Amino acid sequence: MRTRLANFMIGRNGSDNLSRFVSVVVGIMILVAAIVGGSVSSMLWIFIVAGLAYCYFRIFSRDYNKRREENMRYLQFKSEFLSYFHGAKERFSQRRDYKFFRCPSCRAMLRVPRGKGKIKVVCRKCGASFVKKT
Repeated sequence: MRTRLANFMIGRNGSDNLSRFVSVVVGIMILVAAIVGGSVSSMLWIFIVAGLAYCYFRIFSRDYNKRREENMRYLQFKSEFLSYFHGAKERFSQRRDYKFFRCPSCRAMLRVPRGKGKIKVVCRKCGASFVKKT
């Protein structure tokens, strides 16, 4: 039986990060639908079935290149999303010693020491300079 399944999955995409994420979201939606009940629950079941269909479509798909591109876009989005929160966490932990500004021209985040009065801040990315009070 195991070799039959292995032979069936040859040339197919299989489980990747995006399909695992979709299956976790579907699992959470199942729990919410079981707790809530009523008309909201019946509406959630439509999304649950659609999510499961999409997940199995991705797993059994033979178009490996398209599924790989979709997975790479998901991983890129996830990386950008998590890096925003990682940066916010770092800024929060350094808030007593440093003040943070955005460059007005390139929108880069700049860090300057607190308590220096009015200083000229020069962006390392684009070279723009502006005066801010720390």
